[in-house]
Amino acid sequence: MDKPGLLVVGVLPDWDLEALAQRFTLHLLYEAPDRASFLAQHGPSIRAIATKGELGADTAMMDTCPQAKIIACYGVGVDAIDLAAARARGVAVTNTPGVLTEEVADMAFALLLATARAIPEGDAYVRTGTWPQQGPMRLTTRVWGKRLGIVGLGRIGQAIARRAEGFGMAIAYSGRTRKDVPFTFHPSPAALAPHVDILVVSAAGGAATMGLVDRAAIEALPHGTIFVNVSRGTVVDEAALIAALQSGRIAAAGLDVFLNEPAIDPVFATFPNVVLSPHQASGTVETRKDMGALMRANLEAHFDGRPLPTPVG
Repeated sequence: MDKPGLLVVGVLPDWDLEALAQRFTLHLLYEAPDRASFLAQHGPSIRAIATKGELGADTAMMDTCPQAKIIACYGVGVDAIDLAAARARGVAVTNTPGVLTEEVADMAFALLLATARAIPEGDAYVRTGTWPQQGPMRLTTRVWGKRLGIVGLGRIGQAIARRAEGFGMAIAYSGRTRKDVPFTFHPSPAALAPHVDILVVSAAGGAATMGLVDRAAIEALPHGTIFVNVSRGTVVDEAALIAALQSGRIAAAGLDVFLNEPAIDPVFATFPNVVLSPHQASGTVETRKDMGALMRANLEAHFDGRPLPTPVG
């Protein structure tokens, strides 16, 4: 019997492709020199779409793959998938929540520590021979005991909070709803901002959170705040973030996500007090294997007629 056609939108690890190929006929869109021609040729035989959070699936893709009745996202964020179009066409959408929660929280704290303690600067200070020439490096700032604000206290935000508790931090948060947690709630990022020394953004992406951390929130931060974003570039007013870095309101930042990534605003590379990461918060072998396994489980459940493990909406 012919295997169902699966459109693979973005590059996946070989271990996932090999596992998927046992059940599906793979059509690798990312290898196509002409995406439109590729979709026109293979679209009618596609019965499922495997995509990534940053790549998504738009209306045009769904229209060229009319037999596809599931879009399986390799990642948590589904903001680049046209969910309304999927619902209108009876297309199920799944993602991979849970398996990357702890990894992203680790990266948030890695960026926080690297930023506050200027670890990249210290590394360069030793490597370039500056240490014996100029003596001790400049002093940095502590993390333990500081006031931490978290924008978005979902799975990842709560995992960040657990780590912060180990550092004896005073934790506050903003979100759509108050949680049953022993942390101070503020109804918006702008309300939270005046009460933090460090602000970590971990809200979900999508239309509902576009520009959530806006200019008003950024300008309400105390002078010298440390800023970390492991959410989506769209969640933050990037122009206001850059202005705050230039003015010193934000003393340092650790950023894993940006607008227009990977072709990010080149001004970020000019800030010596900004630690940059290439959207790599979930980028460990262990987590990526777990993500791939959950994506495959959703695809297989769909074709076996079983309940989907992690449907969206």
